[in-house]
Amino acid sequence: MLKEVPSSRTCVLRYLLEDQAAKSPDRVFAVIDRASRDVETWTYGQTLERVRRSAAALQAAGIRKGHAVLCWTRAPEDSLTVWFALNHLGAAYVPINHHYRGSILERLIQGSASEFLIVDPEFLPQLHEVDGSSLESVIVTGRDPMAAGDLRALSFECLMSGIDGADVPDPDIRPWDLQSVMFTSGTTGPSKGALSSYVHLHGIVDEPYAFLTGDDRYLCNLPLFHVGGMLPVYSMLLRGGSIALSGPFRTAEFWGTVRRTGATAATMLSGMATLLLKRPPTPEDRGTSLRKALVIPFGEDARDVSDRFGLDVFTMYHMTEICAPLVSDRNPDRSALCGRPREGVSVRIVDEHDCEVAQGTFGELVVRCERPWAMSHGYVNNPEATAKTWLNGWFHTGDVFREDPDGNFIFVDRLKDVIRRRGENISSFEVETEFKTHPDIQDAAALAVPDRHGEDEVLVVVEPKAGCTIDEGAVIARVAGQLPRFMVPRYVCVMEQLPRTPTGKIQKNELRELIRTVAWWDRDAAQPGLPPTPVKDQEQSKSGVA
Repeated sequence: MLKEVPSSRTCVLRYLLEDQAAKSPDRVFAVIDRASRDVETWTYGQTLERVRRSAAALQAAGIRKGHAVLCWTRAPEDSLTVWFALNHLGAAYVPINHHYRGSILERLIQGSASEFLIVDPEFLPQLHEVDGSSLESVIVTGRDPMAAGDLRALSFECLMSGIDGADVPDPDIRPWDLQSVMFTSGTTGPSKGALSSYVHLHGIVDEPYAFLTGDDRYLCNLPLFHVGGMLPVYSMLLRGGSIALSGPFRTAEFWGTVRRTGATAATMLSGMATLLLKRPPTPEDRGTSLRKALVIPFGEDARDVSDRFGLDVFTMYHMTEICAPLVSDRNPDRSALCGRPREGVSVRIVDEHDCEVAQGTFGELVVRCERPWAMSHGYVNNPEATAKTWLNGWFHTGDVFREDPDGNFIFVDRLKDVIRRRGENISSFEVETEFKTHPDIQDAAALAVPDRHGEDEVLVVVEPKAGCTIDEGAVIARVAGQLPRFMVPRYVCVMEQLPRTPTGKIQKNELRELIRTVAWWDRDAAQPGLPPTPVKDQEQSKSGVA
């Protein structure tokens, strides 16, 4: 990443689309794979025309440059069109998670400072449950605005019908203008709206996505309310390539989608890679168009994905607020590796006083960039969180890392998830990784719970595979042979399904509340040869957990 801010023409989404359409109007930009398995193709020229008409309709509804507009649409092609149309006007895209409702939804609406909401009719019941009085206008994608009830509503289709096809005037969008507000997934606390400029978006994808070319077609199966869904779209637009838009990842449908769309690259969150590898091998494993995979985080399964499916694999470290500061080479060979710092980015590993630690020592990763605006410039309507996160001029990631002798940065854990037991720091990530090797366990989450002496005990919550029964004692005996003694959990809790975000991350903040209401198995109370002894609620209270 260079220090200089890119020009408007080379980073602003509106101008990128206009220039690509002018240069290659008939070149394919998007292949849409619908649930019905019908495939629709949009060229760059068609995409620009669609975006111009939608932007004119939104302008007719009162949306202007500088507005931040909430978007709650399900179909990826609709979300993409609204995102591009808002940016075409110089407005900011503020997507809403499809699963939000109740107080979480209300906090997002009120905290976003948005006056406009574009919404599918299917989400109106959730909208009616909350206070939407801060919204000036609701634009419903169906033809019936009355479905929005008491809210001031317009029909997007009716707005579109009055458009004559003329483009909206160029609002002179600058590189540092607000492009989106992305609400974090809230796995460790309340969601916060990260402010993102065009420079920020450009900086994330220039070098970290350099393994892509204009000949690639990126499979986008992550939702466009998630930064992981937006980045491949912008990356391919920047390079003049194409995207394949599909619904959410499903193991049984993944390779069919690849074949129908001709995708050459894809993002695989770690759980996706694991699920694909669990399917029986077939002679067609290497017979698809897919050639590249961005695997995040980079676990043991990543190398197996490369070997079995004939893919080049890459990884990086990224958060919504930062600029993908760590990137890997092609086909790295170490689990938990996130890569090395890239040009124009400074990283440090620090202790609780913000002092840099010695190489090999655990500490929090902090980041800053030489280029102005290359990272989020704060949280919307949340100056306290902004100040806390940007302490001493560095963005504090909340993630624990260590640096190896070769300059590689290794992820250890979330700072809030580090467990301290008997004077030792324990990585919940490493404990979870060992449990997930068990043939009957689908997923696992390790948590710290207080003991009587003011330190932590280790609780692991396991999600069994379908049809499997967990023998807690046998599982503990198995991992005890693989983990250091101080890392072996005392407690095991079996839960049919772990709480997750729509992108598959385990929500540990929610899980900490759920474990208060269920029984645990206690290794110290279990006797050899006897059935496991559950820890009841009153016993949890005695040990200081409840």
